[in-house]
Amino acid sequence: MKPIRSLLSSLLARRLSRLAALLLLALALPAMAAERPVLRLAVLQFGTAHWELDHLKRSGLDQANGFELEVRLVADLPASRLALISGSVDGIVGDLLWAQGRYAAGAPLVFVPFSSRLGELVVSEDSPITELADLAGQRIGVAGGPDGYAWQLLQRAAQRQGVALDRSQVQFAAPPLLDQALRRGQLDAVLTFWHFAARLRGEGGVRTAFGMRELLAANGVEADLPMLGYLFAQPWAEQHADLLQRFARAVHQSKRQLAENPQAWQGIRPLMRATDDQVFAALRDAFVAGTPAPLDAERVAALRALLAGCVDAGQAVMPAASFIQAQP
Repeated sequence: MKPIRSLLSSLLARRLSRLAALLLLALALPAMAAERPVLRLAVLQFGTAHWELDHLKRSGLDQANGFELEVRLVADLPASRLALISGSVDGIVGDLLWAQGRYAAGAPLVFVPFSSRLGELVVSEDSPITELADLAGQRIGVAGGPDGYAWQLLQRAAQRQGVALDRSQVQFAAPPLLDQALRRGQLDAVLTFWHFAARLRGEGGVRTAFGMRELLAANGVEADLPMLGYLFAQPWAEQHADLLQRFARAVHQSKRQLAENPQAWQGIRPLMRATDDQVFAALRDAFVAGTPAPLDAERVAALRALLAGCVDAGQAVMPAASFIQAQP
């Protein structure tokens, strides 16, 4: 009997030991989660970055990379910029020209690439407009305001080509209002954000006359450069360099999954407000096509050259150290 009792005691002791270990692990998990640094991002509720970050969060890529992502939705671009400037969030999504403006104002930012998708000029299917020179004297709608990066790039391209846009009637408004005006024949062309252009094409009746990427390429600038990125104040980035790298790595992983796994888009679809499968496919494919190639010294130099062409002569541009790329 003693050997049996001894065996039972030994088995019981091992089980109790395992239970104790599991209990300790269960107690430790909340503490481990609490120790993860939190990254706070403000993004537009209906913006395309929300798609990427939603997938990142639902897939647990933030926790897999040792941090907790907190997404705060805002109604418009000014609200996101105010959130960053006030310090209520750590980062936002913005364009490179705005980041350059902050650098010139003495408030430098660092830039994690998000997308190389730029604005597109859309026209009705039967429009004779096919190139920049055709815009002279036309009625042009521009999404956003006069300081939008697509409009600035278009104006500079027009100056280089000698196209007199001052003879054109320009109207700034929200994309949905411009879309309606184009369909009603009240505008000849609309310069809009890429996802609104993709949605319009998916709905039919319009086409893209040309995109900003084509204008950049025609002027010797690489078309695949990321003009949109996640922006963080430089002092914050210097204090949280490891967290920033973790985030950049998670973003890279999220992009790769969305590019390689069409099924991953089903979870994002409700955010895309696609009216049908055709619009959904157009938005998905355009997003994936805008995934920028990894930054290297040559591509950073190209970005800085692009900025140099968009500022006044002699004005300093963002240094190479401002551009962050995920490390393996």
